[in-house]
Amino acid sequence: MNPSSLEHSTAAREESAPHKATTSPILEIEGLCKTYGTGFRTLKILHNVDLKLHAGDTCAVVGPSGSGKSTLLGLCAGLDRATSGSVRLLGRPLEDLDEDQRAALRNEGVGFVFQSFQLLPTLTALENVLVPLELSGISGARAQACAILERVGLGGRFHHYPLQLSGGEQQRVALARAFIRRPRILFADEPTGNLDADTSAPIVEMLFEMNRAHGTALVLVTHDPALAARACRIVRMRAGSIERETTHERP
Repeated sequence: MNPSSLEHSTAAREESAPHKATTSPILEIEGLCKTYGTGFRTLKILHNVDLKLHAGDTCAVVGPSGSGKSTLLGLCAGLDRATSGSVRLLGRPLEDLDEDQRAALRNEGVGFVFQSFQLLPTLTALENVLVPLELSGISGARAQACAILERVGLGGRFHHYPLQLSGGEQQRVALARAFIRRPRILFADEPTGNLDADTSAPIVEMLFEMNRAHGTALVLVTHDPALAARACRIVRMRAGSIERETTHERP
């Protein structure tokens, strides 16, 4: 290869490579603390937590019960307010936003998947997935919802209600609902906690496949070491602080 070709090839690689150092984080947490007053005591749930995630990152938050994992997730998503410290989500400082502004920000670019599925029982699978689109007045919503339900393997379950679906199928509906708006970040709190190993395996595959397809940052709270190992970063919490953080290449 001649020098000019080499120079062109190198430039092309650099142009196509991700530059995380120069792009703004999707989520940036600094000195995050959360305390609750209980009578004459102050209970520290989180203290001095720092974390930064970019587009496409996958991060598992692990640790014993009571270590602050779910509290951290709620603060990151703006579902609760920190006692001190800062959370910048999608480039916006949450401490500067009121409740309506936080809700609008979540609707703009945040997805959620919970252990308990949280589907509306009086709506069909298709109607549950349509909810985020209809709230935003997006045209062509039904076609988009049908397409994503097909993608998660529920093409024959459009008109089934949650009680007519298995646990794994309900979580697939929840995944479809979470990704229908192509969120920039997805928060998943024990997404396989109510599923057995055989049922949870395809859910995990879908979660990471959609993360790769859409470049969505993924934050998982889990007790499952196999699920945590799928993430490129593992944040281990203990007593409200980050005990250690490990990183590795995507499996």
